[in-house]
Amino acid sequence: MHISPIALFDNDLPLQILPGLDQKSALGNLVSMLMYGSFIFFIFFGQKIQIRIMLLEIDGTVKKLEFMKNDAKNLLFKTIKEVGKPALDPATTLNRLLEQFLISPVDMDPAGIVWKFDHLLDVRDTKFKDDVKSISPAADDSQVNNLENLVEGALALNTIFRIIRHFYLLGKKTSSFYIILQLQMILPLVMQEADALVGACKAFSQGQPIGDGIGPLVVSRLMKDKEKRKVEKDMVVAETLIEGRKVFVTKAEGPGGNVGKPGDAIRRIVEEQEGKVSMIIMLEEEAQKFKIPVYAMIVKQSIQEAILPMKKSISDAVDPTLARIKSLILERSKEGDVVIVAGIGNTMGVAQ
Repeated sequence: MHISPIALFDNDLPLQILPGLDQKSALGNLVSMLMYGSFIFFIFFGQKIQIRIMLLEIDGTVKKLEFMKNDAKNLLFKTIKEVGKPALDPATTLNRLLEQFLISPVDMDPAGIVWKFDHLLDVRDTKFKDDVKSISPAADDSQVNNLENLVEGALALNTIFRIIRHFYLLGKKTSSFYIILQLQMILPLVMQEADALVGACKAFSQGQPIGDGIGPLVVSRLMKDKEKRKVEKDMVVAETLIEGRKVFVTKAEGPGGNVGKPGDAIRRIVEEQEGKVSMIIMLEEEAQKFKIPVYAMIVKQSIQEAILPMKKSISDAVDPTLARIKSLILERSKEGDVVIVAGIGNTMGVAQ
């Protein structure tokens, strides 16, 4: 007997739909639509949203840098007034100092660029000191050197702030993803350096020794109770004996913040000894001219530690370093030889 397919759906057998099937299907379709929609949305607008988020983060950092820059500037004004006792308001001169910059010399002649830099740095250093002296008539030479270092620290913070703000505004104006991304990537390192400079400014204002002063601190022990004389620019030298070896010890003149010209001091000592020097613990052209063996000794520290107040772990390295220097002198020279030891670094808070 032939049965029509329609008979299967007769009145006696109505079509039954499982409960909730329509709701689940509709929900699935909605989720799919949302997923596809969000995917398409992020294709067209995802990078713009990411740029906005990064700009918000960078904006907060720029504001923090501005606060740090202003904090250093206020500390500078306060210290100048307390130490220098200027007759007139130093704000105009200091603002001009904080906006200064150095134009690098033409580097087409690699053989002569070092001497060009040397000359420019000398001119800049002299001008800086003269400007600081003009607004700090009551400050002595050591205080002027400290104030100069404080100006340098505030200038560095101001420069960092201006550069970061420049690229922030440029990225914001152009909506360039790559400018903003690169800026965001370097910000942690920039902020680390800025934090160190803030600490350095506080040390400079109080004349505290910094990590970079470990070299002068070591050689100051060898100079103790010895007659000292000034040699070249802002450098002092003393003569001592170490088991029959004549040792000339040189460092920047302290206790003001100063690095001096150690290369010139070494050259002068070598010339005075007519090149008869058995070893130098420092690198300089005169060593090459007279074929003098050169040795170097360092105390490990980070860049941040070098400009922050000297840590105990760094100051504790003085005695071991002294012992190593003496051992090196005994190993590499004989009785009657002449040796030069130069303590390189900022001599703030470290006297002769």
